[in-house]
Amino acid sequence: MHKNSLQKSLFKRYPNNPILTAADWPYPMNTVFNAAATLLQDGTTLLLSRVEDRRGHSHLCAVRSKNGIDGWQIDPQPTLMPDPVNYPEELWGIEDPRITFLPELGKYAVVYTSFSRGGPGVSLALTEDFRQFERIGDIMPPWDKDAAILPRRFNGRWALIHRPTSASLGSHIWISYSPDLRHWGGHKIILEAREGSWWDAHKIGLSPPPVETDRGWLILYHGVKETASGAIYRLGAALFDLEDPSICLLRGDEWIFGPEERYELSGDVNDVVFPCGTTIGPDQDTINIYYGAADTSLALMSGSIREILDWLELHNSHEG
Repeated sequence: MHKNSLQKSLFKRYPNNPILTAADWPYPMNTVFNAAATLLQDGTTLLLSRVEDRRGHSHLCAVRSKNGIDGWQIDPQPTLMPDPVNYPEELWGIEDPRITFLPELGKYAVVYTSFSRGGPGVSLALTEDFRQFERIGDIMPPWDKDAAILPRRFNGRWALIHRPTSASLGSHIWISYSPDLRHWGGHKIILEAREGSWWDAHKIGLSPPPVETDRGWLILYHGVKETASGAIYRLGAALFDLEDPSICLLRGDEWIFGPEERYELSGDVNDVVFPCGTTIGPDQDTINIYYGAADTSLALMSGSIREILDWLELHNSHEG
């Protein structure tokens, strides 16, 4: 099947993309992209967006919409700013958040990348209303990013999906566990970047937080391929065991979404589609995926969880 027909069958871009750009912002900034997403109790869609200022430093800003498509209400000031005095790991900004609601605590876990002199690390904050935040601080040291917490415990432990990077270990997706959200161990690789000419051969990382389905945890991940003209960021899918999310059940062999439209191909960083947040529709099947386009704007696509899972069954990779 040709890749264009495949992508059209699995995902539909919102026709008025991008949904948010720098021109929409109530205060000076450079670009907005890579937003976390969640549905609030009243049905409002909240995006916690990465906003980059004209120094190149990022902060987080909340935007809200009744339908998750348009009519966005943007916080008039930054919602969560770096605090390098108390959290020196945030010296050069905070980036790429993922949101998970934790029913046990009645709070939202916001996992984000904190950018320090040592490189990007993983930080955590808790909130009930996206106005007041309890910073836990850094929970994974540099180099590490692309992280999200699963919504429930496994054998009494919280689970964190993340992507450490080193010259010797490469850039693969890992899982780690914690009894208290502060102390983490049990580190294990759960999905490896492939080698050679594969679309995800250079590095991979978690995109939105895992989605719980009756067949397992659906993970959408970004894969990066280095080409003669630079890197291309595309989206792939894998399925993990419901009770042991370290076990990969299925992994798609092809990418399922890639940069094609002008706003995805050209921007501050060309050839990038980078989702950080999803919401699920009332039918419990429609998945709305909010993604950064070319590190310059925010865009929206939608698909069917069932169709993605069915596609995975048919395109399960047996090569690495």
